[in-house]
Amino acid sequence: MAQTQDYDLGPNTFPRGWFMVADAASVTSMPRAERFFGQDLVLYRGQSGTAYMVDAYCPHMGTHLAKNTTSYVIQDKIHVEGDSIRCPYHAWRFGPDGRCDQIPYFNGPIPAAARIKSWTVVERYGAIFAWHDAEGGEPDFDLPTLPEWDDPSYVRWIFDELGVLPCHQKEIVDNIADVAHLGPTHGGPCEYFHNEIDGVVARQKQGAPHRSLAPGQMLETDTWYTGPGVLVSYFNDGDSVMFITHTPVEDGSVRAWHGLLWRSPNAVATPQDAETARLYQAGSLAALAQDFEIWANKRACVSPLVVPGDGAFGKVRIWYQQFFHPRALAGEFQAKANGFHAVRGMPPHNQRVA
Repeated sequence: MAQTQDYDLGPNTFPRGWFMVADAASVTSMPRAERFFGQDLVLYRGQSGTAYMVDAYCPHMGTHLAKNTTSYVIQDKIHVEGDSIRCPYHAWRFGPDGRCDQIPYFNGPIPAAARIKSWTVVERYGAIFAWHDAEGGEPDFDLPTLPEWDDPSYVRWIFDELGVLPCHQKEIVDNIADVAHLGPTHGGPCEYFHNEIDGVVARQKQGAPHRSLAPGQMLETDTWYTGPGVLVSYFNDGDSVMFITHTPVEDGSVRAWHGLLWRSPNAVATPQDAETARLYQAGSLAALAQDFEIWANKRACVSPLVVPGDGAFGKVRIWYQQFFHPRALAGEFQAKANGFHAVRGMPPHNQRVA
């Protein structure tokens, strides 16, 4: 299993950016143990309804804040109190900012070291996203905007949780430039293809007759990463909107989710439309599974052997490196990667006449 240093991506093991950490519906007032970025973490929803993610271990004596079912802190239902979380061992309480705000048996000043890291999280599009930055900085870019989420004619996704994939996330990101796999893997040999890179966004535009997703028709997609772990793809000008996220678990493995918004023919989607949307999402997932089977079983591609008909792997990798370096250096990588990148021998735009 290749790791970040094997790809020479940069000094930081995990990239800077927004990453999905949970389906929002699964986060409740019962704290749950998670693991991302090589760390043990705890997710819970406060009584205000706000979701929080904190480091897992109490600084008092190292107790895991979520892995307990027998403590009377749990049985008496004071594990989450307001938006604070209590340790099940000695009932120290930590506020949503991570600071200990109560030690039940001590009335003196609470030590400054009595705190846990509280992560920056947002709830959007039915998911919980956490900001990761090895430097500890605040977010310097936002999640992508999806106006379709609030459009009543669209059926919202129900996330497919895809589990942990035993490969470095770089192997997945390469896909944004991989024009040559679309025919053999997905049955959709491209008629046109190009990449556009601008700052933290890496975009792919392509069109092809697709054997499974659009049999007998042209499937045109506009797909982009906003940062290193959140991908959006518009199918045929938004008939469907695919959403894929992948979040590092360890250095060399990722956890992934998939969803699909589907535009119904009605101004307000009906229950029957919702059933149809589930079928479209299943088709999208089947196409993604073709990639997953490859990623789960391939050798790490540290140095690809490229030929002129391959896509702009080099530019995408330079773009990707910015997230593994101090943010002060991001502009240097962007300057090297930004621009319009066509594939030799491939039209960059649709050549069909309407």
